[in-house]
Amino acid sequence: MGVQFNEEKPIYMQIAEMLENAIFCGAYQEEEQIPSITELAVAHKINPATALKGINVLVDEDLLYKKRGLGMFVSKGASAKIRQKRQKNFYVQYILPMVQEAVNLDITNEQLDAMIERGYQENGH
Repeated sequence: MGVQFNEEKPIYMQIAEMLENAIFCGAYQEEEQIPSITELAVAHKINPATALKGINVLVDEDLLYKKRGLGMFVSKGASAKIRQKRQKNFYVQYILPMVQEAVNLDITNEQLDAMIERGYQENGH
């Protein structure tokens, strides 16, 4: 499970993102237990407090919950919540700037739609 952490983000955020990705791709299903804080700390050679802080990010987003005495589990609807969050981020990070640049270049809505359709076709979708 060894992950190479980068220095651009705090390690606890990278742990949170790693777990979020695992939930989203189905490695952890709803109501399934995730590795314990100790297991995460040992596997990634990090302080248990850092692992806990990363898990708490997902608890705060209602993606994980604690079963007293058993550990942390994936919440019902977690994958859907992640998809919704990522779609919103996609809109803000990519769509809005793309539309602004299209306006700057005098690209019409129809032309932009055609470009997007071509992009889908070139990617086999």
